[in-house]
Amino acid sequence: MPITSLERPSPAFTRYIGIDYSGAATADTGLKGLRIYQAEVKGRIAEVLPPPGSGKYWSRCGAAEWLLSCLHEPAPTLVGIDHGFSFPLPYFEQHRLPLDWHHFLEDFQQHWPTDGRQVAVDDIRHGRVGHAHARGGNARWRRLTERRCRAKSVFHFDVPGSVAKSTHAGLPWLLYLRRQLGQRLHCWPFDGWQPPQGRSVVAEAYPALWKTGYPVEDRTPDQHDALAIAAWLREAEQAGTLEVYWLPRLSAEEAKLARIEGWILGVL
Repeated sequence: MPITSLERPSPAFTRYIGIDYSGAATADTGLKGLRIYQAEVKGRIAEVLPPPGSGKYWSRCGAAEWLLSCLHEPAPTLVGIDHGFSFPLPYFEQHRLPLDWHHFLEDFQQHWPTDGRQVAVDDIRHGRVGHAHARGGNARWRRLTERRCRAKSVFHFDVPGSVAKSTHAGLPWLLYLRRQLGQRLHCWPFDGWQPPQGRSVVAEAYPALWKTGYPVEDRTPDQHDALAIAAWLREAEQAGTLEVYWLPRLSAEEAKLARIEGWILGVL
């Protein structure tokens, strides 16, 4: 998707990280579908590989620990991750949860401990671990941001292009980052629509919006999605349009809802 230049302020971020996520297997399993690309303000975009001795592919646990170390550094970083960051409003209503994102993350992790060693999403779905029966959802429920960009529901399991498994696998790791980093990390838009200067930001990404704008070359689909996220984040800031995407076209009521359900960066 081409980006139209508005103005060119000094970059707020010094690097841009795109993560194509995977909900396969367990948190400590190396996953071919979990890919990370990083872009600096200038220079090429490169894949980030796991450290030597840790396996050929990232595990969800390893990726979270690596990201934590990056975000502990003083360099402001913009991170886009390809999974849902929250659930539709009917989930909160059905389970009588307070309309508070941090509480949602804590409650979800208690019922769906997908960050546990040797625990797969399907182990919890099928009742072998956790308490999925007490925190289920409906595939017909869709967030406002999903309806606007025609993305699948975060509860739509077992279909091509589904983000349900990756979302259910990834949410506890957002809680992990939030607990470890506190005010160092701005979780958009839950902590506010306009990130403070000098703060690292993590946001939900949807590479289907952008990936056709970049040549595939010799990359796998997962590699290409991760590259597209990192590339688009950098280009959006350099073109001056990121400020527009921080503030999507929402009514006051829609903006209030999106602070609960989350929003996909780049959807206006």
